[in-house]
Amino acid sequence: MGLYSHFLVLCLFSVSSVTCQVTDFISIDCGGTSNYTDPKTGLAWISDNGTIMKYGKSSEAQISSGNMQYQRRRDFPIDSSKYCYTLGTKERRRYLVRATFQYGSLENEDAYPKFDLYLDTTKWSTVVVLEAARVYVKEMIIRAPSSSIDVCICCATTGSPFISSLELRPLNLSMYATDFEDDFFLEVAARVNFGALSKDVIRYPDDPYDRIWDSDLAKRQNYLVGVAPGTVRINTSKHVDTRTREYPPVKVMQTAVVGTEGMLSYRLNLEDFPANARAFAYFAEIQDLGGNEIRKFKLQQPYSPDYSNAVVNIAENANGSYTLYEPSYMNVSLDFILSFSFVKTRDSTLGPLINAIEISKYLKIEQKTDSKDVTVLNALRSLSAESAWASEQGDPCVPAHWEWVNCTSTKPPRITKIALSGKNLKGEIPPEINSLEQLTELWLDGNFLTGTFPAISNLLNLKIVHLENNKLNGPLPKYLGSLPKLQELYIQNNFFSGKVPSELSTGKVIFNYEHNPGLHKEAGKKMRLRLIVGISIGTIAGLLVVVIGSLLFLRNLKGKTSHQKNEVQGNSLRASTKPSTAYSVARGWHMMNEGVSYYIPLPDLEEATKNFSKKIGRGSFGTVYYGQMKDGKEVAVKIMADSSTHLTQQFVTEKRLDWLARLQIAEDAAKEEFGSELNIVHWARSLIRKGDVMSIVDPVLIGNVKMESIWRIAEAAIQCVEQRAVSRPRMHEIILAIREAKEIEKGTDGSQKLKAAASKAQSSRKTLLTSFLEIESPDLSNGCLVPAAR
Repeated sequence: MGLYSHFLVLCLFSVSSVTCQVTDFISIDCGGTSNYTDPKTGLAWISDNGTIMKYGKSSEAQISSGNMQYQRRRDFPIDSSKYCYTLGTKERRRYLVRATFQYGSLENEDAYPKFDLYLDTTKWSTVVVLEAARVYVKEMIIRAPSSSIDVCICCATTGSPFISSLELRPLNLSMYATDFEDDFFLEVAARVNFGALSKDVIRYPDDPYDRIWDSDLAKRQNYLVGVAPGTVRINTSKHVDTRTREYPPVKVMQTAVVGTEGMLSYRLNLEDFPANARAFAYFAEIQDLGGNEIRKFKLQQPYSPDYSNAVVNIAENANGSYTLYEPSYMNVSLDFILSFSFVKTRDSTLGPLINAIEISKYLKIEQKTDSKDVTVLNALRSLSAESAWASEQGDPCVPAHWEWVNCTSTKPPRITKIALSGKNLKGEIPPEINSLEQLTELWLDGNFLTGTFPAISNLLNLKIVHLENNKLNGPLPKYLGSLPKLQELYIQNNFFSGKVPSELSTGKVIFNYEHNPGLHKEAGKKMRLRLIVGISIGTIAGLLVVVIGSLLFLRNLKGKTSHQKNEVQGNSLRASTKPSTAYSVARGWHMMNEGVSYYIPLPDLEEATKNFSKKIGRGSFGTVYYGQMKDGKEVAVKIMADSSTHLTQQFVTEKRLDWLARLQIAEDAAKEEFGSELNIVHWARSLIRKGDVMSIVDPVLIGNVKMESIWRIAEAAIQCVEQRAVSRPRMHEIILAIREAKEIEKGTDGSQKLKAAASKAQSSRKTLLTSFLEIESPDLSNGCLVPAAR
């Protein structure tokens, strides 16, 4: 047994023999002052004082049930925090988890405690104390979701939250298996021993798994009332074979009740119901039947066609007397008040019999905080492991968030704020922080952090960053000014060096960088333009943007543009066979293409566009100008407006866009660039018709994109440059094609709906691939096959 910090880590080893179960039992006396062995059960108990639980206080119970673990309890503060015990488990093994509560105090009788109990992030139950002397038992059957579980106390509405004991019991591998255990725990609602010899519960050592079987003689409100006349208690000293899946204890199966007048009936309340439940009935024929005697009966209430029509003949079903028959009901809907009854059949000479029942509620397992976020928080805690704030327990967000974080209310929860100002953090900021995709505020000021500026390029929701008063060094990343939601950045009193990114000097971001001796502003510029130069022989997404503009241009000219001009331009494009990705350029911006960095100075762009004299389009993205570079390549130069969409900003700043991002840009352009006058692209037609679509795809995308998605764009692109206007698609058809390509790439079902819409819209036209089949056979020399015609 090992302990680290305030967490309890208890290594449990798988055992095959029931007799070895006790070696794996975990029994914690909450509030106890020392370890001991319970004389009644022989089980070892450990105190939670100090190393296991550092919070709360030990209080003596004025009223005790007599058991040693109920002589004291652990009281927790009345606040918004949660207090958790962490128990080590073996992932995917089934366990019985039990928490007990005996208030045992005569004080505050008008405000007995009421609070919540959680297992991990799943609300287990609300503990409501109505009687000071009563022991409230909460049991859960789980298949361990990970290598540990948290049992947490929180959220008191009256009185002080407390706990008396906490137990973990491993079960046999076959016990309590359900079809739903990946998504549901089983909260035990009732476990009753009928015909019990006394009011005492039966548990270990009689039950080797230490389940608690309540006596049917116990007296409490709404518990086993409405008993049918003629109900008789019977018992036997003979051994009963209980070797079935759930292994009920022999002592429980040696007692039963019999309905001598033909019926057994009971009524009891099921806490936290109505709900769906897993129910077990335990039958064993413990009477010696005469030659002409037979016991057959049915479940009369609650009525269910699947169960009520079945006839129970215990001796026959169990293949003999003194042998367990254990029918179970995998998923049955039960009300808060459970009334159940069995009645004998007409051909039965004896009334119904039952030994025990067990009913558990299906409890939906709630998601924990995103594992990537938890990894970051644990890395931050390691920078100040001895601090009290670093020892907060349980899940960071549920049921109550840690003091130094804020969370979303989504499932799974995500971290939105980290507040660790002046928390004695030492070391480098963990690089995993870049995975906190929902983070809006980062407060790490006033510590002893070293290393370079943290990687935060993925934190697109980040608004406020405090890194001042640390020992950070190195240059500031250029992408800082491109974070779309950044509002405040504080880095003063560090050792940063180099130039301040120009975007941080525009006034849009509150930026304080004082007392960084090596850090200085970049020299001012005459113009701050964000430009995209689109070379018309670029990627498929770029091709589609061009041909969309071409389509609209042709419509606007209404046939005025000559076919000869288009043909000359097409020949010019075909003459340049070297593939190229789009240049993304601006003054101070570069674009990577197959490992080569391109830089186009502003004067060259001014010369190519004749000082931006020929306007060929405008949308919310910005104004588009026609130009021709010195090498003869025709280009479209767009001066990006500040109102550009986030995806367009990403297109400018991210050098290598994935296929989905390119499709989104194409869709935005299709919606916004009405009136563009871009040149038509013909060079790709022959390659596509040969089935060689990959030859015109950006090499960055190869192996990272679905072929069907590319083909959908290729179809639309080729249709856009058909000479006859009637053969060209309408704008909404192009948008549908792009959306369908996006859905195909995502692998979502929405592609079928979009595909159906697109198909209906172009029902009067021949598809591209049909034209392929009519014109020529596919070229198989390069291993590329044209998809079958849709």
